[in-house]
Amino acid sequence: MSFLEHVNITVSNPQRTAAMLCDLFDWHVRWEGAAKNGGTTLHVGTKDSYVAVYSMGGDVRPTDTYGTVGGLNHIGVVVDDLATTEARVIAMGFTPHNHGDYEPGRRFYFNDGDGIEIEVVSYP
Repeated sequence: MSFLEHVNITVSNPQRTAAMLCDLFDWHVRWEGAAKNGGTTLHVGTKDSYVAVYSMGGDVRPTDTYGTVGGLNHIGVVVDDLATTEARVIAMGFTPHNHGDYEPGRRFYFNDGDGIEIEVVSYP
């Protein structure tokens, strides 16, 4: 059996991004430490999978990932209660967009403080 263990993204402030992901999805920090190029990484998620949030410090500029070959377009997270999660997203100051019902689920997207797009989806 194969499954996706993690993705690694560059952010401007890994502690802030980790806190947002923990608060939003009830995840936890699995590991934190020194990383490539003198940077810092936090592994945030569950016992089975996580998002590695990385920064080497200094100014980080967002790019248009949809126009960049090899760019990360969005992170998809499955939740049990879409409405509750959307309320949390709004309470954190983010703006949900691109709502949609499709077979077999429902979803919306939002962009975090670094412009990283996150898709939140729920399946019946």
